[in-house]
Amino acid sequence: MLLELTIENFAIIPSLHLSFHEGMTALTGETGAGKSIIIDAMGLLAGSRGSSDYIRQGADKCLLEGLFELPKQSSCVQLLDELGIEHEEDVLIVQRDMSVSGKSVCRVNGRIVTLTNLRRIGMYLVDIQGQNEHQELLQPERHLALVDSFGSESFKQQLADYQIKYSEFRQLEKQVHSIQANEQSYVQRIDMLQFQQEEIQQAELQPNEEEQLIEERDKLSNFQKILDGLTQSYQLLSSEESNSLDGVSMALNELQGISHLDAEYEQISENVQSAYYLLQEAASDLSRQIDHLELDEERLEEVVSRLETIRQLKRKYGESIPAILAYYEEISRELSEVNMSEEQLEELEKRLAFKQQEIWQLAEGLHVQRKNIAAGLEKAILQELSELYMENAQFDVHFHSEKNLRETGFDQVEFYLTTNPGEPLKPLVRVASGGELSRILLALKTIFSKAQGMTSIVFDEVDTGVSGRVAQAIAEKIAKIATDSQVLCITHLPQVAAVADYQYFISKSVKEGRTETKVEQLTSDERVNEIARMLSGAEITDLTLEHARELLTAAQARE
Repeated sequence: MLLELTIENFAIIPSLHLSFHEGMTALTGETGAGKSIIIDAMGLLAGSRGSSDYIRQGADKCLLEGLFELPKQSSCVQLLDELGIEHEEDVLIVQRDMSVSGKSVCRVNGRIVTLTNLRRIGMYLVDIQGQNEHQELLQPERHLALVDSFGSESFKQQLADYQIKYSEFRQLEKQVHSIQANEQSYVQRIDMLQFQQEEIQQAELQPNEEEQLIEERDKLSNFQKILDGLTQSYQLLSSEESNSLDGVSMALNELQGISHLDAEYEQISENVQSAYYLLQEAASDLSRQIDHLELDEERLEEVVSRLETIRQLKRKYGESIPAILAYYEEISRELSEVNMSEEQLEELEKRLAFKQQEIWQLAEGLHVQRKNIAAGLEKAILQELSELYMENAQFDVHFHSEKNLRETGFDQVEFYLTTNPGEPLKPLVRVASGGELSRILLALKTIFSKAQGMTSIVFDEVDTGVSGRVAQAIAEKIAKIATDSQVLCITHLPQVAAVADYQYFISKSVKEGRTETKVEQLTSDERVNEIARMLSGAEITDLTLEHARELLTAAQARE
């Protein structure tokens, strides 16, 4: 329930503080006085989108503040706890500041909240019914939600369970479709990997092979140079013409003859002796190398070809043989998982089919339940419409036969109506007048208000287009709703104003060249005058005053 409302620098309201009460409060006044501005302020506190256009001309910002009794719904308390909003005093202070720069700050019990979260909280605080709701009645896609709101708690839980399963189904479906959509490119990749794997595998690479082949190629390529070097070296060491070994041997004999005379001579002799033996071994090695040295042009071609193969593989798969082999291991692992991936896709497709079957069954269950709910809703609405002097009306919740799974099931419903005997039922959008829409909306709100547990309901001129006894019936309906919820009602009908427990008069005036809106709570005598004005217009006569008193007396008598 809304307890207090404070408005500063909002539209044509410089400053305003209002206190509200239980029961029904009527807001009356001339057209353009600012009644809807007050409702706009309440809507902004409930999370409606704002604009700097709302800020009073010349002001830097506007301030809106509402003091609400804490809603009793456990889901509201859970939401407050989720958002970290303290609520120990059983009240909620909702504040909203909007500046000319476009910045908007929302607070609940002093804690800053986002506009989205303010809207989530606002759903529990106030329900504003106005011309927009008339438009919703003319939108068939909104009718299903109205039917569902008439369902029991068990149905609503059943719907919530379905929506969870439906969300899981859609996520799984998206995953499967993604895999299937990429299947062609995936197959192409697998073919490429298989080719690469086979190409590397056939090469039979060895980790140090390239270095060994380069060494072998260099030897084969430089055969003549190697042969000449080995031959010349051998000849220099062992030829008959210039036998270096004989010279070293002679030098060794001479040194051995004097080595016993001095330690240094002995060391030199040992060094020459070691050199002699090493040269002898080197000459033998040279002779052996020369004997085995042979030019193998075919082998050279093989080595060059092998090195080219390695170069091509390096260009494609890695900068070295170890890198190529590492890539080979990587693609081999991926290919080994192909069969597993195919099995996973098959498993996902099986799960998807099972999920689809499961939610179809749940949707069928919702459909059966909705048929029963619709029958009860039709009966309740016809009863309400009868009390609103639409006793000849026929109302039907029409189910469309098309079955496509959606977040709410496969049901599509539309309200059908006829108000004249003998006329067929037709879609509400095609047959309902403005006054009839007002009564249908009021009938729905009468039915739903108690079940929804809304503590504060605002009717913004929902009585448009009606008069006479229908106006009286509407007044009584609104008063009936006010027995379970706080009702604030903007009205131009004296019958509606008369049944209110409280009445506020909204007027505007020009002060120092600026237009201002003023709101005052009317006394009993002032209510008589205001209702008389609503009855007769500008001229108030004794007869209209008497009629106004009769309306107020009759309303009190019905209480």
